Amino acid sequence: MIATWILLLAVVGGLGATLNGKTSTQFTIPGVEAQEAQDLLKEKFPPAAGGVVRIVVAAPEGRTVTDPEQRKALDGVLREAATVEGVIDVTRPTEVGAVSSDRTIAYADVRFQNEAPEVTEEAKEELATAVEPLRDAGMQVELGGSAMLPQTEAGGPAELVGVVIAFVVLAVTLGSVVAAGLPLLTALLGVAVGVLGTMFVSGFVEMTGTATVLALMIGLAVGIDYALFVISRHREQLADPDTDWEESVARATATAGSAVVFAGATVVIALAALAITGIPFLTIMGLAGAVTVLIAVLVAISLLPAVLGVFGERMRPRHPRRKSKRANRTPGSWGLAWVRGVTRTPAVVLVAGVLGLLALALPAKDLRLGLPSYASQPESSTQHKSFDLLTEGFGPGFNATLITVVDTEGIPQNERQGTVTQLRGALVADKNVAAVSPPVAGPSGGVVVMAVMPKSSPDAEATTDLVHRMRDKAPEIADAGGTLYVTGQTAMAIDVADKLGDALPLFIGVIVLLALVLLAIAFRSVLVPLKAALGFLLSVGASLGASVWVFQEGHLNGLLDVAAVGPVTSFLPILLTGVLFGLAMDYEVFLVSRMREHYEHSKDPAEAIARGVSSSARVIVAAALIMVAVFGGFVFNEDPIVKAIGFSLAFGVFIDAFVVRMTLVPAAMALLGRRAWSMPRWLDRLLPDVDIEGARLPAPAGRAADPEAEEEAPRREPAARV
Repeated sequence: MIATWILLLAVVGGLGATLNGKTSTQFTIPGVEAQEAQDLLKEKFPPAAGGVVRIVVAAPEGRTVTDPEQRKALDGVLREAATVEGVIDVTRPTEVGAVSSDRTIAYADVRFQNEAPEVTEEAKEELATAVEPLRDAGMQVELGGSAMLPQTEAGGPAELVGVVIAFVVLAVTLGSVVAAGLPLLTALLGVAVGVLGTMFVSGFVEMTGTATVLALMIGLAVGIDYALFVISRHREQLADPDTDWEESVARATATAGSAVVFAGATVVIALAALAITGIPFLTIMGLAGAVTVLIAVLVAISLLPAVLGVFGERMRPRHPRRKSKRANRTPGSWGLAWVRGVTRTPAVVLVAGVLGLLALALPAKDLRLGLPSYASQPESSTQHKSFDLLTEGFGPGFNATLITVVDTEGIPQNERQGTVTQLRGALVADKNVAAVSPPVAGPSGGVVVMAVMPKSSPDAEATTDLVHRMRDKAPEIADAGGTLYVTGQTAMAIDVADKLGDALPLFIGVIVLLALVLLAIAFRSVLVPLKAALGFLLSVGASLGASVWVFQEGHLNGLLDVAAVGPVTSFLPILLTGVLFGLAMDYEVFLVSRMREHYEHSKDPAEAIARGVSSSARVIVAAALIMVAVFGGFVFNEDPIVKAIGFSLAFGVFIDAFVVRMTLVPAAMALLGRRAWSMPRWLDRLLPDVDIEGARLPAPAGRAADPEAEEEAPRREPAARV
């Protein structure tokens, strides 16, 4: 089995390393207006659809960019830029009015034949080298434009710190350095297979760099957690000196491993359900994460037992417990003390917890969706500096320039100019428009393009309102026989946000319904799934509220190194809902399945809650801390999208594990009592009977001396405790 996994890693690694494709930095959705306009330009006005690298220059203090010496250096650099492969046009600042009013800042657009995502890294590096003479002349030079979106990367020091913290948590939880290393080892192998497989697939389908980082992030977190659940159960059983290690490996895989399969299936289904949004880049992102989680599950139930077999007796705790009359007593651990305190006044705990989570979710009522502009890039990056220079020289709306595209082929020839002129006048008169460029017709004359510069910044709500007002003029153009489009980076971000916002309610509805069905099957209950779904919604609301508070309202920006406030990443709510649903169901399954196991044995709901929490609290807390550490490491990634995803997932897992599952769930279960485990007979007959607690496992050798006693056992009798 170990050799099989190593061979699989070698094959997938070879394919991923040699046949990988280029990941995209663009988040586009086919069918939205901004993309339709880009497709039209690509077909009928190719130069206007090409990617742009914008060279932004600032003169030395006390000088201007139009000084002879500075202008001579700039002209020489622009001539050099025109020779870069793929460049079809280079503008001259003084010829096109691209000089600020005080003549200290100017820009030149280097336009490529290919669209922005297809501009090669070699061409951009060549341009970066070509502008060096300007720096030698004392000028500040920064690069922006549509073609300069940086690639999403992971694996920096912050992410490694998260892994180190995870190892420390594992060592403390398992009480062994060797045992702590196994989850990391198997998780890293599974993640390597998943991520390298994702890189291989990127050679055949368009994939964003965020998809690979998401696969790494989720695969690492769940891979460590799933291995932890199995190993902790194995070592718990080996604490009995009479337990054979081979039998223990099998039982750990049959009990904790079964829970891993069920929990992992919920994560896989939730991530794959992102496909129902109908948004290609989000579908690929969800499938990449789902496949990596699936590999983590397979590793936990195949590779991990094989590795445990290699270590054999060495996995047994050093100080095994002696069998005694008190062996079956509920352990007097901190988990037991915690659950006793929670269930002493369950109604008070439940109300206080729900009100607290609603308070955390309150900022989410002001949620605005968008895509990060260059202002969100690290302050040290050339993209952020170019954004600041352009804002300083030309106003905040310059970086939000919108492109108006008019298809005039359906308008009579003698009416085209009048229609376009009338539209331009209406745009100039808008209260939030700073300037409108003269109309530029394409080679055939059928497509006319105008650039509209707002007064507000790209992330401002006023800019979104302006886009909608511009599109409201489409019926007038349609009456004349033409078609009006509004596109550009800002318009594309607005369209993506609107599309994802429309898809969010449907996705949440599907996820909640999925939770109800899966948990009803798992626990033969109606109230447990309802409670779990409500808790999940509270966790998502609190995480979204915290994300709005930090990234949209600007709190903790210095601590988290957030370069600029702005709308929440447009696909974050859907992604957070899918991922957090799966992870929340993980904790729900592992916690409530232990309660169910004890309830089936004792039929005492209060005792089942106490023993269920006390026996699983240590592992669930450790698993949650590991996930928070892994996700938290990505908070310090330079990419603003990865930073937001890491923060929201880390915060969401923390809230869900410690507040919802470890606090509100025991309180709610205490209030429900026996009713928690009831189900109508017709529904019980309808649903499949899934034994994730290992209730039907035969008793360990020596524990069932009377075979007839086993035959007369109840239908869902739990496995004997070892």
